[in-house]
Amino acid sequence: MEDVQEQQSPSLGQDGENEIVIENAASVHAEPPQDANGPPKVDTKAEILHDKVKKQIIKEGHGPIPSKYSTCFLHYRAWTESVQHKFEDTWDEQRPLEMILGKEKKEMTGLAIGVSSMKAGERALLHVGWELGYGKEGNFSFPNVPPSADILYEVELIGFDETKEGKARGDMTVEERIGAADRRKMDGNALFKEEKLEEAMQQYEMAIAYMGDDFMFQLFGKYRDMALAVKNPCHLNMAASLIKLKRYEEAIGQCTVVLAEDENNVKALFRRAKARAELGQTDAAREDFLRARKFAPQDKAIGRELRLLAEHDKAVYQKQKEIYKGIFGPTPEPKPKQTNWLISIWQWLLSLFYSLFRREKRKAE
Repeated sequence: MEDVQEQQSPSLGQDGENEIVIENAASVHAEPPQDANGPPKVDTKAEILHDKVKKQIIKEGHGPIPSKYSTCFLHYRAWTESVQHKFEDTWDEQRPLEMILGKEKKEMTGLAIGVSSMKAGERALLHVGWELGYGKEGNFSFPNVPPSADILYEVELIGFDETKEGKARGDMTVEERIGAADRRKMDGNALFKEEKLEEAMQQYEMAIAYMGDDFMFQLFGKYRDMALAVKNPCHLNMAASLIKLKRYEEAIGQCTVVLAEDENNVKALFRRAKARAELGQTDAAREDFLRARKFAPQDKAIGRELRLLAEHDKAVYQKQKEIYKGIFGPTPEPKPKQTNWLISIWQWLLSLFYSLFRREKRKAE
């Protein structure tokens, strides 16, 4: 289905500073990190950061690098270098790691050295010697790392906060965490308007990281409402960015998070339906559009998308009809039966003889 520019409407229109309206996007392509069976193959030149740490850049970042005591948010996968056994993956867990440089755990010293050299948005492959990892003894609980194991990290630095005192999220008050998340959301909105979608998503992801599940479970009443007023727009704006980047499965995931909290959220239903339609999931898309229309019956954008789905279904039906017609051909017309004249003459003669026989019989009686 073609991507059609959304018109501003009461429920899906201008959101001020909270949410962003999807508009027809220029083609912007960006691939999420691929979860291969092993670490990524990287051809870039290795940079020596330490006697036991090397870095190869997979994707360039932007801006400055973090300083000591910066609070960094990152995703990473970790493998043992010898057998390439993956033992940790924050992308799978959908929970970025928070690391304060200079206050990291001992087993993450090599990872911290690598992160301290990275810019926001940068993705890299780190080679870390066992001396700056889990050491000579390894780790036999979670994660399970064998003794003297060199480690490979695929790392993406989402972003970082410069704080002199190195204040972690757990040490912040509720208001401080929500305020920090809101500032990140505002920065993301500004980047979105400049079409810097990857950078915008990094800001939204950092905002969401301030309000993880462990934090949200502790909130009730007005504090929960305050947190959701920041968190849900971040998920919706992530979905808007991902749709523009044609990463539809991820967009569906972001909308579903919002719908878990607010099952009647019109924007979440609308954007999930848009992503599903692009993936060809027309029945699921129609269901979401109809639910959205139930709560926003006057919304023109929803009506237009439903008409487009109907036109799409009609076009698919016509195409299938032509395909089947080509396979089986037109229905054959019945052929007229050919008359056998010899049989007809023979039947006439029998009828004639039978009539004469009956007449003679009646005379005899």
